[in-house]
Amino acid sequence: MNFIKLDWDAPPQIHVLMSTRLGGVSQPPYDTFNLAEHVGDKPEYVAQNRHLLRAYLPSEPLWLKQIHSSIVSTPAERSSHPNLLIVADGVVTTKPDEVLAIMTADCLPVLFAANDGSVIGAAHAGWRGLSSGVLENTVDAMLSLSPHLSSADLLAYMGPAIGPSCYEVGEDVFKTFQESSIKPNGNDFVAIPNKNGKYLVNLYSLAKARLKLVGIDRVDGGGSCTYLDQERFFSYRRNGITGRFASFIWIAK
Repeated sequence: MNFIKLDWDAPPQIHVLMSTRLGGVSQPPYDTFNLAEHVGDKPEYVAQNRHLLRAYLPSEPLWLKQIHSSIVSTPAERSSHPNLLIVADGVVTTKPDEVLAIMTADCLPVLFAANDGSVIGAAHAGWRGLSSGVLENTVDAMLSLSPHLSSADLLAYMGPAIGPSCYEVGEDVFKTFQESSIKPNGNDFVAIPNKNGKYLVNLYSLAKARLKLVGIDRVDGGGSCTYLDQERFFSYRRNGITGRFASFIWIAK
């Protein structure tokens, strides 16, 4: 299997795994390690890829139905409805060996951990989730689970996402952030010459600003571009029909 090693100063009981598109059985255009069931890949290939993945994890991941929202799944909600599909774009836990998972193919996966290893979180942050507060809601949910902590006790890691030189958006996205609770700065949106109403947007910069505002200064990652790195990553913007890789985090027993 081909996984990304993180250079992250999380406590030793916090384990992280980030898959790439390499090492699975799916055929083009999902080649090869597609983990998503909803993108048109053959179910038997996805099942086999997830079976291969399972050897590296302590339990079956909490797979989310991600809808580009700011909804965060909590342990209490999951225990109340154990058989329901988890519809959310953020997820938190304090339970050892419970694996949180975020699937992406251009959107930004953000992983969270407390410096004492007591609580973790994960968020799916595309532009819709970022503008509506999925990162802030994930932090709030983590602090609700561990009231002895403050946001200064949390650290974050930004996984592979589409980079600022490749992510073109329209005026609607720019206005959405202008009208949100945190206005973008000059580095977040760059107008494209000769393309009226078109911008290059920096998801990493937008995420860092929101994390800083809620008190998280220790933010790592943010150096990859899914669009440019075709060998390692799926990219919806680049290919349209494609697979999904995933970011996983858990508290080891």
